[in-house]
Amino acid sequence: MLTFIGLGLYDKNDVSEKGLALIRSADYVFLEGYTSRLMGTTTEELEAFYHKPVRLLLRADVEQHPDELLDCAARGNAVFLCAGDPMVSTTHADLRIRAAERDIPTAIVHGSSIVSAVCGLSGLQNYRFGKSCSVPFPAGSWSPTSPLDVIVENRAHRLHTLVYLDIQDNRYMTVSEGICLLEAMAQKKQVAIPLYVGIARAGSDAPVVRAGTAGTLMSADFGPPLHILIVPGELHDMEREYLAGFAGLC
Repeated sequence: MLTFIGLGLYDKNDVSEKGLALIRSADYVFLEGYTSRLMGTTTEELEAFYHKPVRLLLRADVEQHPDELLDCAARGNAVFLCAGDPMVSTTHADLRIRAAERDIPTAIVHGSSIVSAVCGLSGLQNYRFGKSCSVPFPAGSWSPTSPLDVIVENRAHRLHTLVYLDIQDNRYMTVSEGICLLEAMAQKKQVAIPLYVGIARAGSDAPVVRAGTAGTLMSADFGPPLHILIVPGELHDMEREYLAGFAGLC
């Protein structure tokens, strides 16, 4: 049996009671650490909380070499843990398909997700979000512009864009870095992005939410990770009022 369990947004206490009970009764506990991370805890703290050893998995372990995980699920109860909600990431859906191909039963225990959290924190209405995109760290001469294409298309349809910021090992892209990369893409294509919303540490006791121009947000201190961006489309009056009240929009 392979059970996908979402751990929520920030620390060890965000997991549901149902998820926690399944983790503590599992034979094998795996933690995925590359699509997102719980910044309010550590693997050691999770092991103490679960009363179980936790095996950390990186991208290659899940996407290229999942046999150890699937072998464990074939002979016992294995849980696959991730920050947020398990099936927001397509790589997790692919793993569930691989398990099914081996006739391994699967189940999902959902957790709170950044996809819904950004709506509550920013006041931007969830049904007005279009396709999301990710901004990766540039690698050599490789610097994709596809994130800007998604933003431009969404804005043409008056839709908001959720922009995921890259995670690489212990390097976390900041709001400022993400905006800098998007502004460089926009300059090359002669496109203007009039407004950004930056969010830091969603799910913590002290999240930071700020709305403004590129210059305003690039000079703001969002503090430690994780950070995420939103590029809004045309704002509804209530959205504008919410951003003014809770994100400092002028």
